[in-house]
Amino acid sequence: MDQNQAHEGNSSEHRKSNIGVVMTIFYAIIYGGFVFLSVFYPSLMSLRTVFGLNLAITYGLGLIIIAIILAMVYNQMVRTRTVVKKTGSTLKPDQSELEK
Repeated sequence: MDQNQAHEGNSSEHRKSNIGVVMTIFYAIIYGGFVFLSVFYPSLMSLRTVFGLNLAITYGLGLIIIAIILAMVYNQMVRTRTVVKKTGSTLKPDQSELEK
């Protein structure tokens, strides 16, 4: 592995880490809202929302759905395109694509 590829790998890992931190903070704020309501305004959690469910259940299901959506968004954002060229019987990355 040459230095250019090593630098690209470090840059890619740094980018993935930044995206993950931002998404974690975003989710923590939403989750913090759930905890805040549960601790300081527990009576609000019994309010009826969609389909006759109370706010606690609706918020909890929303947290699960948001986590799944964030995971899919993260996966799309960090996906790197690797072009593979067949050389003989082994597959190797196309050097011209790696240099771009």
